[in-house]
Amino acid sequence: MKVPRFFAQRCVLVGVRFIVGPALAVMLLTGNARSADIRVFSGGAPQAALQHLAPEFERATGHRVEFTFQLVTEIQQKLAAGERADLIMLPVPLIAATEKTVPLRTEGRIVLARVGIGVIVAQGKTPPDISTAEAVRKMLLNARAIAWADPSTPVGGHLDRTIAQLGIAGEVRPKVIIKAAIHGGAELVAKGEADFGFYLISEVQTAKGITLVGLLPPPLQSFVVYGTAVPTYNATPEAALAFVKFISDPTRGERWKAAGFELVGKP
Repeated sequence: MKVPRFFAQRCVLVGVRFIVGPALAVMLLTGNARSADIRVFSGGAPQAALQHLAPEFERATGHRVEFTFQLVTEIQQKLAAGERADLIMLPVPLIAATEKTVPLRTEGRIVLARVGIGVIVAQGKTPPDISTAEAVRKMLLNARAIAWADPSTPVGGHLDRTIAQLGIAGEVRPKVIIKAAIHGGAELVAKGEADFGFYLISEVQTAKGITLVGLLPPPLQSFVVYGTAVPTYNATPEAALAFVKFISDPTRGERWKAAGFELVGKP
């Protein structure tokens, strides 16, 4: 790596032994020797992946990432109310909707990763058959109580439409306990208050007291695709853009997979 002449000269003048560590090397290569705080507003689904990747990014760049994880609808409400973020991470359709009230930059606007809806049961309970749409239909009809997210969210809305399409909305809706995963939905299943839970697998795969049965079968599945966007009011977007580039790098695909996501990383 070629070190900027002024930097090398200064090290010689003050008698400092010149050693370039990994973090400094990244900052020199990116031309960013100043640290910045990056405020990230995100839905809860990517939380596990981001909390593992952020410390590595911080060590490499000197930047600091501050996360706000909430329901996607709550993030939208925060932004509409005027709260400011340096980087937004939401399902792609909600980013498009957010742009109507919060102007967004072209750079940093990517399709990042997708995650599917899975079924959970209490640990130790016999996993149900979810291999076909008919098997899931029977499971829903036979259940005493079921937990999933609010119909105003992408997952909850999809599930509500699904039971309508299966012709069992009248029987199933009274059994549904509306509880987001980020607010403890998996705990209802772990405690036996709900027989099953339907959540994005990234939100529940590390929850205690439950077993992830697997993904819903293709006829009933709906992948939530997360994207990133930088508001135009972020006058110094370089740090946020560096974070987007870092987390979307294909070499980190396995990290996303471990968190339940499939990295897409398309502009």
